[in-house]
Amino acid sequence: MSYPGLTIINKSITLPDGREIQIETGKLAKQADGSAVVKLGNAMILATVVAAKEAKPGVDFMPLSVDYQEKFASNGKIPGGFLKRESRLSDYEILISRLVDRAMRPLFPEDFHADTQVAITLISADAEVMPDALACLAAQAAMSVSDIPFNGPVSEVRVISLDGKFLINPTPAQMEKAELELIVAASYDNVIMVEGEMSEVSEELMLNAIKAAHDAIRQQCTVLKELESAAGKTEKRAYSHEVNDWDLKKKITDTLYQQVYDVAKLGNANKNERAESFKAIKKAYIESLPEDHTEDLALIAKYYHDVEKDAVRNLVLDERKRLDGRGLEQIRPIWSEVGYLPSAHGSSIFTRGETQSLTTVTFGTKLDEQLIDSAMFSGNNKLMLHYNFPGFSTGEVKPNRGPGRREVGHGNLAYRALKKVMPPEIENPYTVRIVSDILESNGSSSMATVCAGTLALMDAGVKIKAPVSGIAMGLITDTKTGRWAVLSDILGDEDHLGDMDFKVTGTEKGITACQMDIKVDGLSYDILSQALQQANRGRLHILGEMKKTIAQPREDLKPHAPRMIMIQIPKELIGAVIGPGGKIIQEIQKTSGATVNIEEKDNAGWVSIFSKDKTALDSALSQIKGIVTLPEVGEVYEGKVKSITAFGAFIEFLPGKDGLLHISEIKWERLDTMEGVLEVGETVKVKLVEIDKKTGKYRLSRKVLIPKPEQQATSNS
Repeated sequence: MSYPGLTIINKSITLPDGREIQIETGKLAKQADGSAVVKLGNAMILATVVAAKEAKPGVDFMPLSVDYQEKFASNGKIPGGFLKRESRLSDYEILISRLVDRAMRPLFPEDFHADTQVAITLISADAEVMPDALACLAAQAAMSVSDIPFNGPVSEVRVISLDGKFLINPTPAQMEKAELELIVAASYDNVIMVEGEMSEVSEELMLNAIKAAHDAIRQQCTVLKELESAAGKTEKRAYSHEVNDWDLKKKITDTLYQQVYDVAKLGNANKNERAESFKAIKKAYIESLPEDHTEDLALIAKYYHDVEKDAVRNLVLDERKRLDGRGLEQIRPIWSEVGYLPSAHGSSIFTRGETQSLTTVTFGTKLDEQLIDSAMFSGNNKLMLHYNFPGFSTGEVKPNRGPGRREVGHGNLAYRALKKVMPPEIENPYTVRIVSDILESNGSSSMATVCAGTLALMDAGVKIKAPVSGIAMGLITDTKTGRWAVLSDILGDEDHLGDMDFKVTGTEKGITACQMDIKVDGLSYDILSQALQQANRGRLHILGEMKKTIAQPREDLKPHAPRMIMIQIPKELIGAVIGPGGKIIQEIQKTSGATVNIEEKDNAGWVSIFSKDKTALDSALSQIKGIVTLPEVGEVYEGKVKSITAFGAFIEFLPGKDGLLHISEIKWERLDTMEGVLEVGETVKVKLVEIDKKTGKYRLSRKVLIPKPEQQATSNS
């Protein structure tokens, strides 16, 4: 097919399993600074990038926005809800947007401050292709054919470990069986971002997975450079977004560096007091200036920040000492408590240094499951974790406008860490909601959420496989001297001023989740390996402190917690439990007071019974078991007299199953009449002695459960 006036460029990348990724540019969205379509199978992603020609006055940061969206039409679906159209990004789309943002943001030039927007859209879906692993590749393809300054290329892949092999960009079916799943972003030379979940794996396996992913990314980066050359975009636009006064920078460095270093060396563990001490140095410098000074206050603030950063980093490398006085591996003091909230189904407080999480666990029914309706997925979610970060946690005034992207990302990391140790559904049929409210923050609150979440789950009586703890690791490097230091349990300042933020969660057995952002070039795998081993020691220390509060799940739920059980029944008996028009199941709920839900999956019926009252739960369970239990000759049942005739009584010995208790089977003595023998509604024990092969009718006996009179007399003598 011909396209008059268009210059279309195509490139391809072959994955290790032989599948081919196609990149096309020049056909769609040509008014964007750069656009490209990436295709794998039937999955197609359109990515565009646009950057303003000039930076806004006063902006001294990178105003980057990344939006990933999946069109419902891409998978032949119409959105649910009242509006029936795509609206705000879902949490899933936000998480993918964050992955691309974290991969690309570090590679923009530090002095580039123009508004930049990356828009990534799934325009065609394929059930066998996970589009999130292609989003960054598509974004970088669009960036490569633009004139926007960027120190790339960068790309992302998903890697899993399955049957002892590493697979790149696997199918959903393969992912379900994987023991490790990571999204890795990297340039040709350096790993930039890692995020994923694992089934208690070793540090060595995780490191090898990152290496396998990086090998695949290098191939993609080579093709992306070829794409850039083919599009004639090797030369990027000129820009000037900063005004500098290098003499002023030198003056501030020479004047203030030692003062800042000395304050940092004091090792004050109080964040606010430490911040005030640093502010006082800058304030004193400004107040010392003559009234007619010409120095730019904004530049003073900028250069003073650089001095503070250098001093703190050098303190770590020179003294092997940190801002709050700790050693490199030292964990801040920890205390925790469970059962703090009397009305919650489970609760905990976890405090590490100046970071504190108050976390709750709430049990719900099948009706409380989270409904998921997206372009790629539809279904339910039984485990939820919500993370809240109010302004007061850092002493700030901030309106509550609902969770932002940071809150969604932090909550997802904690969710992935804990879901790996949740018991199977048959053992824990509840819908579980975990909520972490951060009350104080200085250092990783997401890792505090993991620890507090573990404690709250155990307090609630959830039989998790093993407790999980989490730790945030940092890194300080000096490329000139080759010195470096890995920091355990980093402060907020160390995160901001350091070269790496590496969060690792796991049990005593192995890692369950991780999230890593690297801000420095040339991070070796040796350093990364040491960071993982150091994180392991830190995790185990934190786990030991947690176990002092509660070492294993409580034996039973809280007295006020709802009770729920799940039983499996044959598929063909689902209708019997539900009854015509739902009559039977409604009657069970009415008479017992419990909530009953039944669904078909895995070629069987799964019945959930939920109640705040154990008596109600037992009543519903008994009725359901009665319906699904097949009568067995020789079994003894406790039945209820339904009706009385001249020749005997009809006994309901199982729900919906009546049998004849003939007058001759009531007692060993001969009865001439049924009058006064039994009453309707009376409970009586009977034995099923026969099932008629032709009619299927049940014959019951009571007398066989009573000793014969002659036996009684013999025993008395």
